[in-house]
Amino acid sequence: MKTHPFRRSALRLQALALSFGLGLAPAWAGPGHDHGDEPAVPRPAAAPQRLPDGRVALPKPAQRQLGLRTRPVTSASHPLSVTLHALVAADPEAAARVQALNAGRIQPGPRGLPGPGQAVRRGEVLAHVLSSASPLERAGQAAQLAELDAARALAERRLARVRELADTVPRREIEALELELQGLDARRSAARRGLEAREALVAPVDGVIASAAVFSGQVVDARELVFEIVDPRRLRLEALSHDPALAARVVGARIEWGGQARTLRYLGAAPRLREQALPLYFRLDEPAGAPLALGQLLPLQVQTRERVQGLALPSAALVRNPANQTIVWVKTAPEQFAPRTVVVEPLDGATVVVTRGLEEGDRVVVQGATLLNQIR
Repeated sequence: MKTHPFRRSALRLQALALSFGLGLAPAWAGPGHDHGDEPAVPRPAAAPQRLPDGRVALPKPAQRQLGLRTRPVTSASHPLSVTLHALVAADPEAAARVQALNAGRIQPGPRGLPGPGQAVRRGEVLAHVLSSASPLERAGQAAQLAELDAARALAERRLARVRELADTVPRREIEALELELQGLDARRSAARRGLEAREALVAPVDGVIASAAVFSGQVVDARELVFEIVDPRRLRLEALSHDPALAARVVGARIEWGGQARTLRYLGAAPRLREQALPLYFRLDEPAGAPLALGQLLPLQVQTRERVQGLALPSAALVRNPANQTIVWVKTAPEQFAPRTVVVEPLDGATVVVTRGLEEGDRVVVQGATLLNQIR
């Protein structure tokens, strides 16, 4: 039996409405499969990626490849530090300047003329200075020497005659002539040494030649600096502080050099300002490691008596976000890391104290934070 065309159209509309209604009907999960209103957690991707909320999804193999290391932080009281710039100088107790007392010509010492970097011992003769007297002075000394020679010859003859008459001449007269002859000999020797004067330049301390300002045969003036000797194991650092009150709060200092932190002992402050700043002096107590050079400028972490409450972290954990803010990366899940904006205070050359932005127990990335920060 054939169906009327109008009826076939009505049947199609009913089927379409039924299918549309079934498509809009809500689907209900069975017992134990309902997740409630919790937001969906993104699954970690196979490759590192930056999530829309700023977090970084980083699989375990990628973490090992980047060498990430995390550490939980705890709150404690730490000494507050101030960063200054210090100039490396020689310790006056272990350094010396060798100067010529008289003008003259330089002659090498027994081991030759020492140069910069050469080690010397206390009492060692470094060089000689031959006197450079004027012709008039040398002529006067030569005339004086000739007079002494004549006086000695005369005294020697008188002594010989008196000794021949020893039986009739008093003994005290013979002794007086002998003493006169000895005095003339001493004066002649002194005058002769004056003509051939040679001053020895001796090292006052043990150390290394830091500067040598002369060459063999060079003529130097009186009081001219010839050698400078420094003991590289005993150095001082001088820092300028624009806060004069800092001198009363300093308890010590540290520097980062040669891949390690070195401790400095506070010596004191000068009572006079220089360049509108107060000079602070420190001594290096740990000479081991890479040597420091005189005149070198280094960042100095000055530890004060004041203390600050916070969470200590290595400086390597600090990085910058695109807004140039100081941040650290906190591990929030096994394969997720979140950035945290922090406020820090310097503790020493390798450590800072976070005073705001972290909570106790957070696992902070202390190694590889720079590589983690570059993931986009």
